[in-house]
Amino acid sequence: MGKIVVIGSGTMGTGIAAIFVAAGHDVVLLGRQLPSTQARLPAILTLAATLPSVGPHGQPTAAAVDDWNAWDGVELVIETIAEDLPAKQALFAQLDQRVPAHIPIGSNSSGFGIDEMTAGLATADRMLNVHYSMPAHIVPMVEVALGSHTSLPLAEAVCRLITATGKKTTLIRQYIPGLLIARLQHALMREALSLVDQGIVTPQDIDNAVRFGFGFRFAALGPMAQKEMSGWDTHVTSGAAVYPSLSNVDTPPACVTDLVKKGRTGMKQGAGFQDWTPEEVAEFKRKYELRLRAAFEVLGVEPD
Repeated sequence: MGKIVVIGSGTMGTGIAAIFVAAGHDVVLLGRQLPSTQARLPAILTLAATLPSVGPHGQPTAAAVDDWNAWDGVELVIETIAEDLPAKQALFAQLDQRVPAHIPIGSNSSGFGIDEMTAGLATADRMLNVHYSMPAHIVPMVEVALGSHTSLPLAEAVCRLITATGKKTTLIRQYIPGLLIARLQHALMREALSLVDQGIVTPQDIDNAVRFGFGFRFAALGPMAQKEMSGWDTHVTSGAAVYPSLSNVDTPPACVTDLVKKGRTGMKQGAGFQDWTPEEVAEFKRKYELRLRAAFEVLGVEPD
């Protein structure tokens, strides 16, 4: 198997590296500082050990991104650096010159399209969005999005490579802000936050409605298939009554922007809509991962 190069040694980079290691690929993790990048290798091995595999694992190694140029045998490069457009543009400009032109280069960004990051580059035809969702080692779906210059056969080959690691891919033939997963999530969150902002429901009401209402069945079948089963006629009838009242705000409502202004950005700051102790955060994340793994098992029952 070919090598995979992952640029960025944060949580996403570590998770993506673990996926390929578990699938048998040797992975080179590139970061700005070699000691801190090397320090992530045990986490990669630990995560890889939790993932299904059909053969021997590959080996992760670390190197400094500015010094490493051993591109022979590399099948894919994925950057996972911070969501900073100038930084991503500078990185892609370097990779355009350094990486042999036949090797695909992906960005894990969903907030920036590949065209924004690679404007004017000579080898933009081998560059594309390759977006893993958090946590990368558990969430099955990977979004692959073409830019205006991306080669479709190359993108299809990247999808096959990722699918071989046990992931599900969706090929988006034209970049749209947020790609597919985030757009659907924001559509839901716009309505949810608008209802909270109006005082109609609480944040907990929203979570309960999604988890124990319609969201409960989404691990078994998607919304389009569900409507195929229940009937589009009922959707058209109910939609005609509901659509006019849905939120169409074009900025996040005050209930959440005010929280952000106060520094209440969620668990990472110990407070969002509610206060969080470190112990509560740890317990919540433990339950979250267990629930995700249970949902993952459901996806394997009578697969499509």
